Amino acid sequence: MAQVDEYYELKIEINPQMSEVISDICFENFDCDGIVFAEEIYKDDLVLVSTTEGTLKVYLKSTENVEGILKEQRELLLSRGITEDELGSWNFSINKVENEDWSKKWKENWEVTHVSERIAVVPSWLEYEPKNNEITIDLDPGSAFGTGTHPTTQLCMRAIEKYFKAGETIADIGMGSGILAICGLKFGAKSAYGCDNDELVIETAIENAKKNNVYESCQFEHNTADQVQEKFDFITANILHNILAEIMGDLKALMKDGAHMVLSGILDEKKQVVLDAIEKHGLKLIEETAQDIWTGLVVKK
Repeated sequence: MAQVDEYYELKIEINPQMSEVISDICFENFDCDGIVFAEEIYKDDLVLVSTTEGTLKVYLKSTENVEGILKEQRELLLSRGITEDELGSWNFSINKVENEDWSKKWKENWEVTHVSERIAVVPSWLEYEPKNNEITIDLDPGSAFGTGTHPTTQLCMRAIEKYFKAGETIADIGMGSGILAICGLKFGAKSAYGCDNDELVIETAIENAKKNNVYESCQFEHNTADQVQEKFDFITANILHNILAEIMGDLKALMKDGAHMVLSGILDEKKQVVLDAIEKHGLKLIEETAQDIWTGLVVKK
């Protein structure tokens, strides 16, 4: 890929809790070659990234309508029940930066993610030799939510490892990159279904399934839970807490009798909203797990 003559660095002040969600929005709506989160320290032409500052840096090839897009996307998140505090200020600035091939540069910050002793997520450009009995998922972090590094995704993957049985069917509602459906197939799923209300992520999920040699067992489509007719043995839904509560009845309708479901994307302080919806729809809470400020809930029908 040829380097462009100039890049623009868009800095957005955000709540670190929402870094992956907002990164996903930027990839979908801007013509950009890379995104990094937190403070950057330049040394010997390498980018070393810390994880504390709430600044998202987006490397743009064009600055057209940045303000309008950010305003529109922020209002959309607010309309879905996300609060101002949860989003952060979204104050932003734009500056020209030196000519860098950011489409390659950002990859330097990625390493193998060990989700558990049995699960490793490997960026597709890295070589990695699996350990004994280790399941690896090759993934291109990029234009869809679900890179394997975020706690909400890891909570789901560990639930799959613990509760999923080989030969069962799995469905991932709000699939993003397809990583959870792929994880289920790596653990022996008979088949995997994934849907998302964002049509742009479907191709990303398909490509990731092909990278992992599981595409023949997948069905990915642009859809929502209320439109799916099939029932499954295991459901994953890594979605924001208010959406989970809103669609809990639709999710339950996808579960076979005795099926398990893992719910994630839930801030600790918001978990009661989801717990109330679980009780309302007569699902049995099996386990509550936590990582950082996030909660995962495993339920059974």
